[in-house]
Order: sequence, then structure tokens, then C-alpha cells
Amino acid sequence: MSHHYIQFSDVKYRYPGNKEEALKGVSFRINHGERVALLGRNGAGKSTIILLTNGLLLASSGEVNIGDVPVVKKTLKIVRQSVGMVFQNPDDQLFMPTVEEDVAFGPMNMELPEKEIERRVASALEMTGISDLRKRPSARLSGGQKRRVAIATVLSMEPSILVLDEPTANLDFAARRDLLNILKGFEHTQLIATHDLDMVRELCPRCIVIDSGKVVADGKTSDILENPEIREILGMD
Repeated sequence: MSHHYIQFSDVKYRYPGNKEEALKGVSFRINHGERVALLGRNGAGKSTIILLTNGLLLASSGEVNIGDVPVVKKTLKIVRQSVGMVFQNPDDQLFMPTVEEDVAFGPMNMELPEKEIERRVASALEMTGISDLRKRPSARLSGGQKRRVAIATVLSMEPSILVLDEPTANLDFAARRDLLNILKGFEHTQLIATHDLDMVRELCPRCIVIDSGKVVADGKTSDILENPEIREILGMD
């Protein structure tokens, strides 16, 4: 069974109380090992797609699959072990007294043996370059440090897919560079919703562009970002 790809098939989603659909028949496939940027203006539907990938939202119609597994209520435990999600605000993910406890939280809830939890925590802290912060309170860290802890909490679960919502938001140059290096080191599938086009050019060979809940472009990053119509949709001009 493969958990390394994301497939949306004619996915529609309407938020409760809204007349208009947030997504209007979205279809795409992201294969194992691809690093794909999800682009669009605010309100285009990027965050809705991100939340659908691990079942924080469930499609109104159509189908979301993580590998061979459809994202439905009865599969959420499997899906969330496969899809690691990093939210725009790291404070949404950090709630334990120390960095070490935050990073251990996911593996503990997977009911792994203690030695395996310790191995995963050490590995995730090393991958994100924050082993020295292990005993520090997460709440007292800088924004860049919190972002790395948030990523470590996801990496400790050893996901097949990494999904990130505006990962470089509010980071200074050094923290942003550290983050890009971490993402380059993640070998599996990545979907990154962002407005940071410099990061997209550096990291993502492929882009999917969303406008008003529809996919309006999907292809090679250099071609898409040079297309005048897409540049206008993204507000680049």
C-alpha cells in the first residue's frame, strides 16, 4: 500500500452556512517525491485544499486519496500518520511544556515503544537543527525557532507526505534559509501553499494555481510564472 501520493478527483467543498462553494471540482495528482507549490490569492481555496489533505475537512463531493486510502472518517488515523501538516502559525501546534515533549507528542499517540519515541525525537530535532533547544519551553522561543519545532513535531511521526501552509511567513532571512534547507532534506512528497515566489522558484519544479476554487494552471514553475495571464491572476503585475 502506497501513502506517498495525493490525488484530488473532482473535489468540491462548501463551508457550512456559505452559499458559494470554496472548491468547485478540483482535480490533480501529486506523485511520490514531487515538491509542488500551491499558489493563489487569499481566498482562492489554497487553505481548504491543505485542510482536505489530512481530513481536517472532508470533501462535500468528489474524492481525496492519500495513496490507496480515501480520506473519509474511518481512515483518518491512517491518513494523519501519512500526512504531516505544518500550519501557518506554529503556536497552533505547540502546546506542551518543552520542545522535547512537543516533538514526542505525535509518536506517543501512535503508541510506539519508548526507545522508538526517543529515536524519532532525537532524529527530528537533529534534522531541524534544534537539538540544543530540547529542554526549552516552546512558548519562549523566537518565531523562527517555533517554526522549526513545529516541523520537528511533524517529522517525528515520519510522514510520507509533508503539507505546509505559508511556511516562510514572518521569518527573517536566516530563519527562512534554515527552513528551505530543511525542506530540501525531506525526501518524500511535499505540497506547499505559499505566496513566497522566491521560495517557489528555488524549491518547487511544479506549481498548481487556484483561482476562485478552481485549478487554472498546473505545470512547470518557470512556464507558469512567466505566463502573463497567470501573473495577473496571482497579482504579480
